[in-house]
Amino acid sequence: MQTLPGRLYLIPTRIGDNPPLEVLPLSIKKIVEETDYFIVENEKTARRFIKRISPKKSQGSLSISVLNKFTDESELPSFLDPCLEGEHVGLLSEAGCPAVADPGSEIVRMAHEKDIRVVPLVGPSSIILALMSSGMNGQSFTFNGYLPIDKSERKKELKRLERLSAERNQTQIFIETPYRNNQLLQDIMQVLGNMTRICVASDLSLPTEYIRTKTVAEWKNETIDLHKRPTIFILHKD
Repeated sequence: MQTLPGRLYLIPTRIGDNPPLEVLPLSIKKIVEETDYFIVENEKTARRFIKRISPKKSQGSLSISVLNKFTDESELPSFLDPCLEGEHVGLLSEAGCPAVADPGSEIVRMAHEKDIRVVPLVGPSSIILALMSSGMNGQSFTFNGYLPIDKSERKKELKRLERLSAERNQTQIFIETPYRNNQLLQDIMQVLGNMTRICVASDLSLPTEYIRTKTVAEWKNETIDLHKRPTIFILHKD
């Protein structure tokens, strides 16, 4: 009798350091307790999360494959071997949802190619939480990831996104490395039109959560320190 393949579970995690079950449904706990094979970005933090959500689960029973920028691409197909042997595998995000501004999409693609059932689980996505709370167009939007590091290129990209937003009535979403957040907000105020709306959404789902949407002109009168605070930036030009 042929063994049915296991499933690939896409397991979200909390965005910050709050207790897992404050922001995650009980279904996540159930799946973690039933799964011994995981694909993760950082083994140490993944083990810590698993222990927090399922304290009685044996850490020694876990088989963990690491998927990050240092992983050799040739290793990836073997990460799904347990599924082909009937075991479930969990793709565990470092923060938020797997494969969305997070490693994992290649694993998901391979799972589809191998006819492995992919099961996305409910959990927080900072991108979606920020969009929901921005008051901007949620019918048409683009996530642009990180903007260029070079200051002049970054300013050009901001102007391009502002132009696209106006032309298409499209919300533009982007992020920055947390220690450069303040510089990005300064660039936004320098190069974008005064009536362009900007949402700054920091520390989402945490007690220090901060979400404000204002025009560029209004932001020029605000003082806020975003240094090292995970932040989503959203713009819309009417």
